[in-house]
Amino acid sequence: MKPEPGKLGPPTAPAAIVLLSGGLDSATAAAWAGSKGFRLSALSIDYGQRHRVELDRARATAAALGISDHLVLPVDLAAFGGSALVDDAIPVPKERSSDEIGRGIPTTYVPARNTVFLGLALAMAETRAAEALVIGVNAVDYSGYPDCRPEFVEAFARLARLATRAGVEGRPLDVLAPLATLSKAEIIALGLSLGVDYALTSSCYDPAPDGFPCGGCDSCRLRAAGFAAVGIPDPLLSARP
Repeated sequence: MKPEPGKLGPPTAPAAIVLLSGGLDSATAAAWAGSKGFRLSALSIDYGQRHRVELDRARATAAALGISDHLVLPVDLAAFGGSALVDDAIPVPKERSSDEIGRGIPTTYVPARNTVFLGLALAMAETRAAEALVIGVNAVDYSGYPDCRPEFVEAFARLARLATRAGVEGRPLDVLAPLATLSKAEIIALGLSLGVDYALTSSCYDPAPDGFPCGGCDSCRLRAAGFAAVGIPDPLLSARP
């Protein structure tokens, strides 16, 4: 029997590890995995990001989705620098057009972030006897990150088969990226159909001290365009005092 959308599967259901950032995409990917019958564990990474409010959003999202096995793991990618998301000396790009957002690799790219995150999720998967990793990467309405493309996900799946005990013993893990080819509007529509509470999520790269979005960074603009395309207001903005 499949669980309610977005909820945990029964104890006999196949297990999956979902990378849960606290953003719109990862919340949707988690709800999708729950709707497919997976018993979910969640992994969030505290990597020194300037938008650390997303970790609180990840905790709230995990609770809303019924995910009790939720690990927030510190990994200091800020020690390397090289990205506007981990280095306060590098400004977050603001007010870029959709053409500009889709061109090149922006300063908000964190070097090798998804490779590191999936590697950690892979380790967690082996300890949980999980059959799949779930990641909410998207290669349509996104900021041009190389580690959000389907080719990257496919390559990591090959690595996972080679690098793990499970893979060597004939139990390879699937790496599932259900949102990879969806537009932001399609992602939001999917999440709404699964009961995702987007008021719990945060997508902003440079939030205000009160945690509310700046409205001008690439991620804010993509999120706003997605909600506009489905014809409903962003519930996070609607909740702002």
